[in-house]
Amino acid sequence: MNVRLADLAGRVLRPVLLPVQFALLLFTLRLGRLRAARARGDRGAISIELALAIIALVFVAGAVATALYLLKDKVVQKVQQDPNMPGGAGGAGGATKG
Repeated sequence: MNVRLADLAGRVLRPVLLPVQFALLLFTLRLGRLRAARARGDRGAISIELALAIIALVFVAGAVATALYLLKDKVVQKVQQDPNMPGGAGGAGGATKG
């Protein structure tokens, strides 16, 4: 059952994390070009590639933050719909009001 659950999680997370994977690929490409510019000693290209690598890294961080925010919204909705969860519909399962 754990194998099936891991497979299902992988199938769900891959499309969600596709923009993050793309941004990481872009970041890796920029770092490779930065290393090549450093080997050539081209200071102008080094600064440009470093700036582009930082922009790609900020994009990765933003994509991860957005994915976590969307995941939080989904979890909150599921908790509110489940009557057995604290804070859910019906209030069963939570602390009793006294």
